[in-house]
Amino acid sequence: MENEVLQEKFEQLVKEQDYPTLKIFLDDQLITDIAELIYEEPDQAVPIMTNLTLSRAVATFRILEFPSQEDIIRALPAAKTAELLNELPPDDRAAFLGELPSQAVQELIKLLEPEERKVTLSLLGYPENSVGRIMTPDYIAAKAHWTVEKVLHHIRMYGRDSETIDVIYVIDREGRLLDDFRIREILLVSPDTVVSTLMDERFVALHVNDDQEEAIQVFRLENRVALPVLDDKGVLLGIVTIDDMLWIANEEHTEDIQKIGGTEALDEPYLDMPLFRLLKKRVGWLVILFVGEMLTASVMNYFEDEIAKAVVLALFIPLIISSGGNSGSQASTLIIQAMALGEVRLSDWWRVMRREILSGLMLGSVLGAIGFTRVMIWQSLFGSYGAHTILIGIVLGVSLIGVVLWGTLSGSMLPLILKKVGADPASSSAPFVATLVDVTGLLIYFSVAYLFLKGILL
Repeated sequence: MENEVLQEKFEQLVKEQDYPTLKIFLDDQLITDIAELIYEEPDQAVPIMTNLTLSRAVATFRILEFPSQEDIIRALPAAKTAELLNELPPDDRAAFLGELPSQAVQELIKLLEPEERKVTLSLLGYPENSVGRIMTPDYIAAKAHWTVEKVLHHIRMYGRDSETIDVIYVIDREGRLLDDFRIREILLVSPDTVVSTLMDERFVALHVNDDQEEAIQVFRLENRVALPVLDDKGVLLGIVTIDDMLWIANEEHTEDIQKIGGTEALDEPYLDMPLFRLLKKRVGWLVILFVGEMLTASVMNYFEDEIAKAVVLALFIPLIISSGGNSGSQASTLIIQAMALGEVRLSDWWRVMRREILSGLMLGSVLGAIGFTRVMIWQSLFGSYGAHTILIGIVLGVSLIGVVLWGTLSGSMLPLILKKVGADPASSSAPFVATLVDVTGLLIYFSVAYLFLKGILL
């Protein structure tokens, strides 16, 4: 309801061209409400941004999705674009430019002031998914020989331009990190205390080339609002703050969910993506999975004679395929999620395998017992399976144990194998595992059938 009132008031002021009142009105709104207004009125994004104060325009721009940011930059006058880009924090500016085509980046870089251009090019020079891409050089640094009073004076002088003043970093003459302090440690001691007396040289830092996903785990374990970023020599290059990590974590989670569903990761919201680009993202996996399922037909063709001799075996093929695929998908999803949360590492592969062997045997036994019972009940009610009902029930039960066991092993091990070879574990998506288990599940089923029914039905 509040958003509707905000939208109506905005439309009225724009229609009346009462821009002085519009400026006051927009400055009274929450940043999140202004962002929502831009999403609701994309054609009015430029009037909204131009009628905000620069600091609020920057704050709004920072929380918008990339497609909306791109549309705004394309539509804004060059002078306003220059103001906005120069005022953006370096990490947010680099993140935005990193999503654009190289030609657009070259044009926008020209609008930056020399110092901002230097910082931005430096950040863009790091690998795309590295910590270096999202760090900011705006932090508060102190020297070991300073007093607390001098540190506080330094904060008053330069803290306004810092990304955060919650953490103070102590560096030496060459810029190497010596220690870090939370601000309360500085505030709770005497002003004449020398910084070196507070140091214990125990700090946690990220390397500039660390993967962003690994950095998320460090933040989660250390419970920090910001972490320093160092180069190979221990020089402090910048910091990464928790708000950036939350943004990255959300993007990574969304990407993984999309990959688990059997598509390539979408690089923009679903409804904003052109239809043909969306099809391109989806068709690759569908073709791969379709070709994989064709192997199922090949397996059935190989056992054609056995099926012809015992048509009853064909009745349970959907049951075998779905049970193996479902168990594999379960295991794959659980392991991918555990790896994303840092609960499972490559070194844990044997523990995972042991658990999944036990899980597979127990789950398969439950389904096998149900399958056997189902065969016996249907035989007693309808006489469906003839004289060899018990053997058919045993074939179904034992096959389900083998197929479910194989499904859980495949689903749990594939993400770890992909991680080991440097691929994305989420690529071992549930559909991929299901397809793999479909084919191998039929091999297990017909092999068990041949073992138990050879010389009887086969």
